[in-house]
Amino acid sequence: MAVLVALGAFLMTLAGGWTAQRVTDRRHLVLGLAGGLMLGVVGLDLLPEALEAAGDKVFGVPAALVLFVAGFLLAHLVERLLAGRQAAHGAGEHTHRAPEVGLTAAAAMVGHSFMDGVAIGAAFQIGGGMGLSVALAVIAHDFADGFNTFTITSLYGNARRRAVAMLVADACAPMLGALSTVFVHIPEPLLGGYLGLFGGALLYLAAAEILPEAHHDHPARSTVLCTVAGAAFIWLVVGLSGG
Repeated sequence: MAVLVALGAFLMTLAGGWTAQRVTDRRHLVLGLAGGLMLGVVGLDLLPEALEAAGDKVFGVPAALVLFVAGFLLAHLVERLLAGRQAAHGAGEHTHRAPEVGLTAAAAMVGHSFMDGVAIGAAFQIGGGMGLSVALAVIAHDFADGFNTFTITSLYGNARRRAVAMLVADACAPMLGALSTVFVHIPEPLLGGYLGLFGGALLYLAAAEILPEAHHDHPARSTVLCTVAGAAFIWLVVGLSGG
């Protein structure tokens, strides 16, 4: 049952990626929306779940928040290292964007989608009602995941076929995650720590890369409205799914 429900997440992820492809003539609006979606996912979905799951404190600070900051710094470090290596080889002199950063970020999105599938499977082990509730939340925000996966991969200069490949991997991940729960159980604190780390990396990409790029050539009010709309959409999804 969990795998069948995860099929809905598969279709919703593909729909999000297809939408990102179809509106390339409004790239600044796509990036503005992606930034808002990512901000909403981090602040309204990932962090609350991480704080609830990883309850322990490290020197008076919740472990999830420590890992959140670590994820932000790790994403910054990886990007600087890859960009520096690219510049050393005479590439990226104008864009300073390493395609590997986009692939790494998209791979992290795939990993997150896999964990979404794990959450669906674990919830169905608790009960059918719980499983359907979690599945509703996952399916609803997987549209944003697909949209962001394609956008991030493309933003860093990767070819369209790579962006499509990462989108398909992101779409398949929830089904594989749900299937894995038949064999493996992930401790809740470990899951919470992962969500915190991933949230920090995602926020870095939104704040340091996606949104500045959205306003680089088009500092339009419509771009800001798209960002606000993206965050509001995630708020709506979280509210309708019961948090």
